Amino acid sequence: MLDLLPDLCDEHGDIVEILEPIFNDYGAAHTFWGQVVTVKCKEDNSRVRELVATPGTGKVLVVDGGGSLRRALMGDQLAALAIENGWAGVVINGALRDAAAISEMALGVKALAICPMKTEKHGLGEVDVPVTFAGVTIEPGDYLYADINGILIAREPLSHHSF
Repeated sequence: MLDLLPDLCDEHGDIVEILEPIFNDYGAAHTFWGQVVTVKCKEDNSRVRELVATPGTGKVLVVDGGGSLRRALMGDQLAALAIENGWAGVVINGALRDAAAISEMALGVKALAICPMKTEKHGLGEVDVPVTFAGVTIEPGDYLYADINGILIAREPLSHHSF
């Protein structure tokens, strides 16, 4: 397993922001990175489903669920769809479900917690908007890097010998 974030912080500490350490690892891929696509939705994962069904190679989906733990914004079906479409990972400011299945999937997944309750689908949510949580504002098109040490955001892609 690669300790990517400490190296990136040493090399690029003046241009990166670290999210507060409030996220748990759920996917089998503990190290992941990519260009950010954002979605802001609370207790409705309609837009999450739409996005993971699109090509995601080199991308990380950042889901701002407002920190709600009442409904899961992703489960094993959406995780499988994300893998099928090449997404590198998903970071959820909220909950997920099907944690046992997701733990065996080759996808980077970080979330606040687990909730077995699915969302209601009303087609709500905003895509490609700035989101702010864990002490950082994340813009669409930023670059996210994650490992078991945490999550960092950079406005441009970072170079590193391990890529």
